[in-house]
Amino acid sequence: MAAAFLDALADPTKVVGISAGTQPAERVHPVVVEVMRELGMDLSGKRPQRLTEELATGASLLVTMGCGDECPYVPGLRTEDWPLEDPNDKPRDVVRRIRDEIRERVANLLKTRRWQRVSGT
Repeated sequence: MAAAFLDALADPTKVVGISAGTQPAERVHPVVVEVMRELGMDLSGKRPQRLTEELATGASLLVTMGCGDECPYVPGLRTEDWPLEDPNDKPRDVVRRIRDEIRERVANLLKTRRWQRVSGT
């Protein structure tokens, strides 16, 4: 969800989001797909991938969501942890709340970093 919001709200010349997890599922959870579709975002074709040191290398910021010791360490890479509830197997209303919190955090990150999309792009 965070990568989808980042791609929708960020200036693509300044930042690109990559979504990965320490224990990725085989597919995006159907309820997550549903609640994102409510906002016009289609995640049905997305496939979870494993967060590796190689994937994180070259990034300027690694935003984690509670992976703790399982997160890869990349020397010099700034990390920020967002302690969010895992939406897996949660009811739709809880997933919506998590979705909205992620959207707000992404918007705040973009504003702080000055990575927002310029109107008209």
